[in-house]
Amino acid sequence: MGILESLIFIAQVNPTLFLGSVGLLLIIMGYFSAPLWLVSLTLLASLAVMAIPSQLLIAAGIVLGVLTLPVIRRALISKPIMIILNKLQFLPTISATEKAAIDAGTVWVDGELFSGKPNFKRILDEPYPSLTKEEQAFLDGPTEILCNMINDWEVNESMIIPDHVMNYLKKEGFLGLIIPKKYGGKAFSALANSAINLKLNTASGFVGICVGVPNSLGPAELLIHYGTQKQRD
Repeated sequence: MGILESLIFIAQVNPTLFLGSVGLLLIIMGYFSAPLWLVSLTLLASLAVMAIPSQLLIAAGIVLGVLTLPVIRRALISKPIMIILNKLQFLPTISATEKAAIDAGTVWVDGELFSGKPNFKRILDEPYPSLTKEEQAFLDGPTEILCNMINDWEVNESMIIPDHVMNYLKKEGFLGLIIPKKYGGKAFSALANSAINLKLNTASGFVGICVGVPNSLGPAELLIHYGTQKQRD
């Protein structure tokens, strides 16, 4: 008995097993990013093996053809849907500020990771940055001193950061790690900012948040990139 005859026999005797096998095959093909046309042909061949009526097989072939060929799919499906959505004003509009924020970002190894099949060689070959002497000194000096000043139990119990800790934060410039030096900041790199916040959070989550927010969510960086000179000053 040949392969085709075996498949037809299984499809007739145990349709559930056959459909399950086809589904598993399609999942595997999807995982390995098989071309859409190959997936469509596999599905169409499976329907043919199951000996469905010729009219349904032709209809399935037409539907799969429309979905598989990008030119036809865009003309018959995507474009009409977008026209309808635009007329109904269903899609939200993006403001100039939001567009500037979106365009400001880049994709790094996170793009590789979220692809599901990261290229680990490319990731490992990336020229990862290192701390400068000034940044390392700040991490080993003021950051270490600040961590030793914090009593995490007392901070959590009182829900208040002590005045002497806050005064030290202001004195050593912890709230301006990413602000340029000409505006009174440290002008540290993203790596240094991350390393300092990581170390602070091991001593106290409250203090870590107090330092992390103005160096990430705060308006300083947005003003540096997009603000007027008067706003920066």
